[in-house]
Amino acid sequence: MRRQDLLINKVDWLVAVIYAILVLLGWLNIYAAAYNPDVSTQLTNINSESGRQLLWVGICLITIMFILVIDFKVYNSTAYFVYGFFILLLIAVLFASPVSGASSWFPIGSFKFQPSELTKFATALTLAKYFNDNNPRFDKIKPMGTMLLIICIPMALILLQPDAGTALIFSCFILVLYREGLNPIILIVGLVAITLVVLTLLVENDWFLVGGIVLITAAIIIFWGKNLKTQRLMMLVGTALLIIGIIFSVDYLVNEVLPPHQQKRIMVLFNPGSDPLGVEYNVTQSKIAIGSGGWLGKGYLKGTQTSGGYVPEQRTDFIFSTIGEEHGWLGSLVLIVLFSTLFLRLLFISERQKSRFARVYGYSVVSILFSHFMINIGMSIGLFPVIGIPLPFFSYGGSSLWSFTILIFVLLKIDAHRMQVFTR
Repeated sequence: MRRQDLLINKVDWLVAVIYAILVLLGWLNIYAAAYNPDVSTQLTNINSESGRQLLWVGICLITIMFILVIDFKVYNSTAYFVYGFFILLLIAVLFASPVSGASSWFPIGSFKFQPSELTKFATALTLAKYFNDNNPRFDKIKPMGTMLLIICIPMALILLQPDAGTALIFSCFILVLYREGLNPIILIVGLVAITLVVLTLLVENDWFLVGGIVLITAAIIIFWGKNLKTQRLMMLVGTALLIIGIIFSVDYLVNEVLPPHQQKRIMVLFNPGSDPLGVEYNVTQSKIAIGSGGWLGKGYLKGTQTSGGYVPEQRTDFIFSTIGEEHGWLGSLVLIVLFSTLFLRLLFISERQKSRFARVYGYSVVSILFSHFMINIGMSIGLFPVIGIPLPFFSYGGSSLWSFTILIFVLLKIDAHRMQVFTR
């Protein structure tokens, strides 16, 4: 009776209700994305995407009950074991048969399991446990190296599949480190580096940028050189050389390292219209579908772009275009408000935790979900390269739905016991 009271009174039901609404809307939109008015298919048909997604929803409900029933301390005590288990799965999946050019899935009957999705959960747990047990300092090399290894090992294994999109999501843990005390100058340096990368991709001639850097550096030395101490002068010259190195590194990476299809995805982002019938086709059709929805949309199951199958990968990468076409600007706004409310509530939950384990884990959950949300919608409207990132609770796929469910409800379980302390 006491445990039942705990579940009723202490679980954050606002998050649970928003989760249920998003999952329900996602399921209905998966059906809409695959809907064909000429073919009669039931919403619950197990041979359809919506039917299989409903089965995964059922699995998630069982998982939620299991999460809420077991002792909350198990998540802290087994974190390293869970992490090691999924690292082994990431190694094993490299030897699985490729699907769409990537060795990312284990076939299980008519279903496929993607271990990289649940590895995000394992990494969040492990990072939280490391902070809780070691209280690491960011001015020490060893703890910084350990934290980076926890994040970069799964990232590197996922890149070998290759799945650059999922690997990119692991970079969101930098936000967690920042919350825990990482020097903000590192984030500033990162933003500057990203700006340089964008400029390098926008400007066709690298030597134009290099010449600009050299001229700016020379002007500073000429006009303020007498007031610059030797150490600052060396830092100025070193920074200029580093920037030039980044420019040429980006050029080499894009043109020599990335496979051709990824090169095209990046270049069309900065040069719209350069490949309208190639890699840009998906995004173009997605934007047409979203734009055609207008203010109120065409109505559920009445989207012509959607029912006509004009948007490739609409049930997964471009599910947002279904919402935009059938429910319009208003439906898209409701979706964004629901997600924003979820993120803000999860941040509130994370901040009210009494243990560092719970807080770090909470911020990891928010960072992962927010990254998926921003990148997927950015892909759908042409603001981000197409890298195969699902929209939480909406994109078709059991592994991702299962992963997001576990991430959220483990946090809710921990939050229900927030007054208790995690021991080392």
